Amino acid sequence: MANSDIVKGAVAVSHPSGRIPTHMYCILAGNGTATFMGDFVKSGGSSDADGVPSVIQAAAGDALRGVIVGFVQNNADLTLMHRTVSTLRYCLVADDPATEFEIQEDADGGALAITDVGENADIIVAAGSTVTGLSGMELDTSTHATTAAQLRILGFVRRPDNEVGANAKVLVRIIEHELISTTGV
Repeated sequence: MANSDIVKGAVAVSHPSGRIPTHMYCILAGNGTATFMGDFVKSGGSSDADGVPSVIQAAAGDALRGVIVGFVQNNADLTLMHRTVSTLRYCLVADDPATEFEIQEDADGGALAITDVGENADIIVAAGSTVTGLSGMELDTSTHATTAAQLRILGFVRRPDNEVGANAKVLVRIIEHELISTTGV
C-alpha cells in the first residue's frame, strides 16, 4: 500500500529525558512570513521588549534552532493555529539538539531507501495550511548524502501506515543546530 501524502512539517517525537523540552520564542511583527506548527526555525537575532528571543522560519541550508510545536494563544483570536504575516506572536520551540523528529520525505529525485539511513539531508520549505495550522516543510530527498546537511536520517517510522517508499515518514535529528555550533547568530 502506498504511503499517504500528508505533509505536516516536523513533529517532535522523542528525547532521552522522556519529555520534549521546549522554550518560548517570539516572531516579531516586522517578519513578513507566515509561520506554522512543524516549521523549522532559526534565530532571528533579536528579541521583544521583554527579552524573549526571536526566531524566524528557516530555509534549506540554514543552521536550525528547532521546530515550532505550538503557539501561545492570541487573545484577539483563540482559534488561530498559525502565525499570520507581520504580527507579533509567541511560540514554543522544541530546541534541544537531542530531540528526534518525524518528517515526511518529498520523494523528489527518488524516494529514500533503507541504505540512506545514517545520511544527511536538508529541508524543503513550502507554504503551510491556514486551515490546519500545519507546516508544509518536508525532508528534501534530492539532497541526501554523506556530506553536511541540516538533518540526520535516523530511520523510518515503524508503524502499519508507513513503508519505505515515496512520502515515507522518517525519524531525524537536527545536525546543523545553532546550540551546538561554535558560530553565533
